[in-house]
Amino acid sequence: MSDAWIASGLSPMAAKLEGSSILVIAGQVRALVDSGRKICNLTIGDFNPTEFPIPDVLRDAIKAALDGGQTNYPPSNGLPALREAVSRLYKAKLGIDVDPAYVTVCSGARPLLYSCFRAVIAPGDKVVYAAPSWNNNHYASMLDATVVQLKVGPEDNFFPRIEQFAPHLRDARLFVLNSPLNPSGTLIRPDVLRELCDAIVTENERRKAANERPLFLLYDQIYWMLNLGDVAHADPVGIDPRMKDYAIYVDGISKAFAATGLRIGFGIAPPPVSQAMNRILGHVGAWAPRPGQIGTIALLNNFEAMDSYLVWIRDQARQRLAMIHDKMTALGADYPVRALEPEGAIYLSVELRLAGYETDGDGDGAGRVRLETSDDVRQYLLDAAGVAVVPFGAFGADHAPDWYRLSVGAVSVAELGAALDRIEVAVRALRPVAG
Repeated sequence: MSDAWIASGLSPMAAKLEGSSILVIAGQVRALVDSGRKICNLTIGDFNPTEFPIPDVLRDAIKAALDGGQTNYPPSNGLPALREAVSRLYKAKLGIDVDPAYVTVCSGARPLLYSCFRAVIAPGDKVVYAAPSWNNNHYASMLDATVVQLKVGPEDNFFPRIEQFAPHLRDARLFVLNSPLNPSGTLIRPDVLRELCDAIVTENERRKAANERPLFLLYDQIYWMLNLGDVAHADPVGIDPRMKDYAIYVDGISKAFAATGLRIGFGIAPPPVSQAMNRILGHVGAWAPRPGQIGTIALLNNFEAMDSYLVWIRDQARQRLAMIHDKMTALGADYPVRALEPEGAIYLSVELRLAGYETDGDGDGAGRVRLETSDDVRQYLLDAAGVAVVPFGAFGADHAPDWYRLSVGAVSVAELGAALDRIEVAVRALRPVAG
């Protein structure tokens, strides 16, 4: 039977939907590891539980819930006590009043992102986001949305300026921001967010008077508690209380508490959007497991334990990111290499302008390696240094071909130090191509 004929039975959406470039790289790394190769994997936005165990209070409460037989279905939008705990967290830490009725709990942040797109986007609607960004292109593709990618660069910490967004204000349906940003590990500046929010509010006042559909801001702040530098985290409603009618928050415990596999996400949205997201997720069946929700209640209600853990995990992330930053800064004295200062999340933006470099090879040139593209650089580091990184092109930023994401959640300090030394050896083996 022909695969092509079977494939003809796919829906148009499924047929055109692309897989993740990051997962392709991850598959290559897994194959090398399975073959016995030692690889320092800086590609995955995940945590090694040996290096980053979850908080004790979270673990103990989950165990107690399992021992107590708490294994049946939870409410599809989350346990009431968890939605109340999220409301208290936002009031205490962000100064935002949140009605627990409009908190949605589900199995991680991805279902929240998808349900937000599904709730507000009709085919042809315009979705605007900056590149690099994570997965917005795929969600927009599933909805047949019209996509506008704003090309941003290191001079703006990889965030869009108001003048880039302004031409799309009149006809955009959804504007997407993520801060701290995956992949860059940078934070949006409060003054930049304030300008964007004011423009969204002003545009929505015009639309309301004209009886046009509103413009929403999807604000993914899954990393906000992993703020590592001197830049304060900013959020839409905290910046401009008028945004409460237009801001859709995506959040959870996955990143700040190294709990990626527990799949506890929570979102906050204006009532009609929240209700629509709940209906969508109810049909998908994406609710978070009851024991994990019970554990998260215990965690979020214990500010002392939560804050203590955050001090520890921030220090661990900061130490590793600083190691990369210092090594790249040192290499930058001799090669076109640099890194942005660590600001948040578990990522560092590293520029490796090594296209146009090559190794010497043997005396007759045999074995020479020439780098011409970002994927050549990525492959060279994998082959020569045993280190896996992700080019920004995997995040839609083909305009920033020399930038790479390095993620530190899955490595020990010792492993990272050894990997950075191997990177230095590999880079110093390179010479500019003659002519």
